[in-house]
Amino acid sequence: MANEVVLLGYWPSQYGMRARIAVEEKGIPYEYKEEDAWNYDRSPLLLEMNPVHKKTPVLIHNGKPICESLIVIEYIDEVWNHKSPLLPSDPYDRAQARFWADFVHRKVYGAAKRIWTTKGEEREGGKKEFIECMKLLEQQLGEKPYFGGDNLGFVDVAFVPFYSWFQVYEKFGKFNMEAECPNIIAWAKRCLKKESVAKTLPDQHKVYDLAIWIRKKLGVE
Repeated sequence: MANEVVLLGYWPSQYGMRARIAVEEKGIPYEYKEEDAWNYDRSPLLLEMNPVHKKTPVLIHNGKPICESLIVIEYIDEVWNHKSPLLPSDPYDRAQARFWADFVHRKVYGAAKRIWTTKGEEREGGKKEFIECMKLLEQQLGEKPYFGGDNLGFVDVAFVPFYSWFQVYEKFGKFNMEAECPNIIAWAKRCLKKESVAKTLPDQHKVYDLAIWIRKKLGVE
């Protein structure tokens, strides 16, 4: 059976980056197709493959779509299970990995977005919650090189795309990530030594320029 893999994504999306890191880490040959999310110029292929949410990322495997980034990562890990396992084999450890990935997916993303898309008290509240989340994740990381232990794992793949947005959070939130959570920065730099991460994460300055443009579009400036 042929393994035709197409990935629909949007370059600054943390969710899309997750899927790209996963396929790269597994060494899966794939075709990447960029979608223009902010201009709502969705391709017919995206609308066909994700008619419910009409969002990226979408992994298309032999013509069949898999949507939602964490589900995409799990699917990749299950189907291409011969290399670089992302989820632990132990049921309890696997449940914990899913818990912390979901924590990043829900709590971290929401708090981070408030830092750069709002003003005043709401922004300060987002910053406070974001830093609290980072400190919790720092505790969870502990002395391990990666959340997955000795190797990149499910939580690492779910979380490391946010590193490309750290400059955005720092500039609009007026704080320094390395001063607040040095172990998170050290972990992110370790992750960047992985080819799968380094070739996926966009430049922080490029993301910052996009954030300025989006803020103007949203009328935040």
